[in-house]
Amino acid sequence: MNCDEFIENLKENYTFVKLLSNKNESQAIVLEHKKLGAKIVLHRFKERVAVYDMLKSIDFKNLPTVYDSYNFTNGEIVLEEYIDGITVADVLESGKYTYHGTAKVISEICGTLTVLHANGFVHRDIKPENIMITNNGTVKLIDFNASRIYDKNKSSDTISLGTIGYASPEQLGINQSDARTNIYALGVLLNVMLTGEHPSKRLAKSRAGKIVLKCAQINPNKRFFQQNSLNMIYKFSYFF
Repeated sequence: MNCDEFIENLKENYTFVKLLSNKNESQAIVLEHKKLGAKIVLHRFKERVAVYDMLKSIDFKNLPTVYDSYNFTNGEIVLEEYIDGITVADVLESGKYTYHGTAKVISEICGTLTVLHANGFVHRDIKPENIMITNNGTVKLIDFNASRIYDKNKSSDTISLGTIGYASPEQLGINQSDARTNIYALGVLLNVMLTGEHPSKRLAKSRAGKIVLKCAQINPNKRFFQQNSLNMIYKFSYFF
């Protein structure tokens, strides 16, 4: 069986709802079970994405549940939880976040990164579009297409991925990305949530601005580096 045949088999029990994304290397669509009414997200990749295979074993409230992954000769299929809600980017379209709202989101993302980093994950694409707020207020970090597993034997990333403005310098192939790569993007995110702009254009005020500058240091060794979740969350939420 290949990817196309697998999807055809799914059509017996699921109906197409909408297309979420359609890129050269990947596609994401929403399907709904014909009898149960439950929705899932189907990711199709041209090549195997190892992080999704590993995410199946992680159960954490701020991460989408990966139900299963299937490897074929012509790609990989991943079945993932459908998250009903809005992204941080959607919220920012109507204005900046409050300090309280920012503290909640950043703190929960810190806790999520603690879990990911403990398992060797480097997300590499933390940005407003990849953080969802569910209808019950839960923060979810999504989209692991650019993620990788840290390899201590490598000196640089094989493929340069990330979003301009949020991607750290090492993601351009200078060094291998690691947990500090996510810290860089988190600092930019914090600034954008509070000011609506990249820190290079407008820096958040007071202690928040100092935290942003520490996170977004060019040299990874000069950034915050998480030792445990409580310490990291404290660093980012104390000024509130």
